[in-house]
Amino acid sequence: MIEILKIGINNTAKIEDIIKKNYLENNAIEEVEKIVRKIISKVKSQGDNALLEFTTKYDGVNLKPDEILVKPEEFEIARKKIDKDLLEIIKEAVGRIKRYHMHQKENSWFTTEEKGIILGQIVNPVERVGLYVPGGTAAYPSTLMMSVIPAKIAGVKEIAVVNPPDRNGDINPYVLITAKELDISEIYKIGGAQAIAALAFGTKTVKKVNKIVGPGNTYVTLAKKNVFGMVDIDMMAGPSEILIWADEKADARYIACDLLSQAEHDREATSILITDSESLAIRVMAEIKNQQEDMVRKDIVEASLTKQGKIIIAEDEKIIIDFINRFAPEHLELQVENPWQKLSEIKNAGSIFLGAYSPEPLGDYWAGPNHIIPTSRGARSFSPLTVSTFLKKSSIICYDRERLKRDGKKIASLARLEGLDAHARSIDVRNEE
Repeated sequence: MIEILKIGINNTAKIEDIIKKNYLENNAIEEVEKIVRKIISKVKSQGDNALLEFTTKYDGVNLKPDEILVKPEEFEIARKKIDKDLLEIIKEAVGRIKRYHMHQKENSWFTTEEKGIILGQIVNPVERVGLYVPGGTAAYPSTLMMSVIPAKIAGVKEIAVVNPPDRNGDINPYVLITAKELDISEIYKIGGAQAIAALAFGTKTVKKVNKIVGPGNTYVTLAKKNVFGMVDIDMMAGPSEILIWADEKADARYIACDLLSQAEHDREATSILITDSESLAIRVMAEIKNQQEDMVRKDIVEASLTKQGKIIIAEDEKIIIDFINRFAPEHLELQVENPWQKLSEIKNAGSIFLGAYSPEPLGDYWAGPNHIIPTSRGARSFSPLTVSTFLKKSSIICYDRERLKRDGKKIASLARLEGLDAHARSIDVRNEE
C-alpha cells in the first residue's frame, strides 16, 4: 500500500531519499545494461536472425523474416476489427494534437546587420527517424500520434515505426488504423532493445535511421542510451510519474483517481501526493483503498503504489516547492487554490496541469501537448517531444572581401593565441591579395 510520511525543515534526509530513487541510478540497472549490450551486439552482427530470435525469446512469437514488416493487407484487416465511433475519436484527437504542434514550427532566417556580411540559420528536418511505440501489457495508439504528428509537421520524409507484436504475432488494430490515418505504412513487429538496435544499425529488413524517439521500458531506454552517437535520441524516458500538489480544499476522489491512473501504467511507475494538509492525506489514502479494489490492472497498481507511491505531508509551502523543483516530475498537477499564482515558482516539470479539472489524462490523449516527456528528473534539462525534436540546423556565414580585410588581423590574432597558425594563415592569405 502507498506510504504516508512527513517532511519538514529538520528531516530533509527523507526528501533526498525519495529524490534519489532514480531508476537509471539503481545498481540493478548495471545488470540489465549488460544484457542490453549483448542484444545490441548480436543484432548488429546477425541482423534479422537476431531480431527473430529475440522476438521469440521476449515476445513469445515465432515470426518468419517476411513477417517482420507489416503487410498492406494487415491494415485492411485491422479496419474491419475496430469500432467506428472510436475511429472518429482518434481522428478528432489527431486534429487537436496537430493544431497544438503547428505553433512549434521553426523557419530559416538570415540577417544583414552590416553591409558585406550575411549571417543566418537554415532549418531542415531529420531525413529518416525511427519511432518506438510500446506494446506488451497495453496498446498505445496515442503514443503513435504524439510521435508521428510533430515529425510530419517538421517535414520528416521517412518514418519507421517499431511496435512489439502480441502473442499471435499481430499489431494492435487501433495502432495500425491510427498509423493509416497518419499516412504511416512502415511498421515493424519488433520491440525491446533489439528494435532499437535494428533502427540504429539496420538489418536486411529494417533500414537504419538518423534519430530514434519514443518511450519504453528499461531495456528500451538503456538501448537508446547505448546507441546514442551512432544515432541521435530524444531523451531517456523511463517509467511514468505523477506528482500532485494539493491543499486542504482539494477533492480527495480526484487526487486518488489521478494517482491510480499513473500507477496502472507500470509496476515501476511513480505516484506521489504532496500536501500541507494531514486531513487531505488521510482522505486520499481512504479513497485509494476504496477505488483500487475494482481496477482492471489491480495487481500492477498495488505493486506500483507499494514500491514507488508516496503521500507526503510537508511542513510548509516552501518545502513543497523545493521538493517539486528537485524531483522535476514528468507530470505535475497543481490542485491548489489559485494555481496560476503558483506557476511562476515551478522551474522543473515536464507537463503542468492547472486546477481540479485538468487531470493528467487530458495530456495523454486530448488537449494537444505531447505526452512523450522526460522522467527520472530529466525535466531539469530536457523538454517534452516537440516539432524541434525532428529538426536540425545549419549556420550560414558569408563575408565579402572588404569585411574580411577589416576584421582579418583580429581573427588571425585569436587563432595564434590558441596556437593555430594555419587558421591564422587562412585569413592572412586572403588579405595579402
